[in-house]
Amino acid sequence: MGFLPYFAAKTQIVILGFICFGCPGMFNALNGTGGGGQVDREAGNNANTALYVCFIISGLFGGAIVNKCGVRFTMFISGLTYALYSGSYIYINHTGKSWFTIWAGAMLGLGAGIFWTAQGMIMMSYPLENEKGKFITIFWVIFNLGGVLGGVILLGTNYNHEGSLSDGAYAAFLAIEIGGSLCALVLAPPSKVVRTDGSHVEIKKVENVMSDAIAILKLFADPWMIILIPMMFSSNFYYSYQFGPYNGSLFTTRTKGFNNIWYWGAQMVTSGAFTRLLDRQSLSRKKRALYGVLITLAVVNAVWGGTLKMQNKYTHGALATTPPTPTDYPGGAIDFKDTARAAGPCILYACMGIQDALWNNMAYWLLGTITNDASRLARYAGFYKAIQSVGAAVSWQLDAKSVAFRTQLIVNWVLLVISALLMVYLSFRVKEQTDGEDHGDFKEKYVDSDSEQDVAAQV
Repeated sequence: MGFLPYFAAKTQIVILGFICFGCPGMFNALNGTGGGGQVDREAGNNANTALYVCFIISGLFGGAIVNKCGVRFTMFISGLTYALYSGSYIYINHTGKSWFTIWAGAMLGLGAGIFWTAQGMIMMSYPLENEKGKFITIFWVIFNLGGVLGGVILLGTNYNHEGSLSDGAYAAFLAIEIGGSLCALVLAPPSKVVRTDGSHVEIKKVENVMSDAIAILKLFADPWMIILIPMMFSSNFYYSYQFGPYNGSLFTTRTKGFNNIWYWGAQMVTSGAFTRLLDRQSLSRKKRALYGVLITLAVVNAVWGGTLKMQNKYTHGALATTPPTPTDYPGGAIDFKDTARAAGPCILYACMGIQDALWNNMAYWLLGTITNDASRLARYAGFYKAIQSVGAAVSWQLDAKSVAFRTQLIVNWVLLVISALLMVYLSFRVKEQTDGEDHGDFKEKYVDSDSEQDVAAQV
């Protein structure tokens, strides 16, 4: 990579990666165990529902807050809510009471909406046209190292422990998440960031947070956003099934951590390979978009088809009854040391990580083709996360309400296929070059004109 000046866009993406490595990266590893690492997933499922309901609100207002207050302190403060959430499970371990974790989930939802809006604005506005895929890869690899490290921590701290995660595991997550939030203070102000071609990132100053929030709501009239709503809705929807009915129900405690290493590790490799296609200049932008979506659709069908084959073998995981009821999967919970039983199910879980990387990389890349305006991209990021959170809130309640695992699987599969087909349609409307607030082939009348009245300034 060589020496990178502090204000270089690529340097800032690396810093952003480490912030997310420490905060949502650890959260993903913890969530990936199902129920936040508790045998009884009810508290974790309800906490996630509270999280994503609050995320909807903060996601809609996130663009206005980030545009008004800047990225450094908004990411620092919101990053601390991840530590609050992880630490709350220590309280459950000692009291058996879930209220604090549910409240912490709500606080995390408020913080995460702002956090991911800032991340999305940086991620989509700092790279040049031909660098968007490469910058996504740099970020995605560092970010998912957090999930890999989290899996290692879970495996190590629970190697000889069965049941809910230990206090030590939760404490380790809390400490790393505090470190990740502190990294946010190292970010440079966007106005000082220099792109590869020497240009600067321009941010339009927001004087009225409410008017900017209203501008985000007006995105419901934007044709790109309307067509992408199913993709946004589904982009975190499948986590509930993958982390709970699959990883949380089929495997021993230490194997859940082992699986997370490969789930997030597979994302790192996939992102690197996939974005080489998305940035390949020998192909037109339309072809790159179309090929990317078709590859994603093919992987979606392969992964969920294999998952259905597995799902037909069981109906529930371990239940926190007295005495505890084991899973009805043939032979009981799967341990990674039993290679003959574990190889197929563990590899399938890693393939779920591949599908997740393809889906989210494709989503960010498509959003990045709409405009290069950083303020508008902050709104798009907030809108994206708000809609994503609606889907996540619904999906976590499906598991909390004990909806049949097979039903959850079918809902996920159908939703992803419908979303991918709409993404195929949009692939034909992608323009070769995005300038300012160009929306591809859609007419300018759909573009929110209020943003043109903002006073151009730098935050």
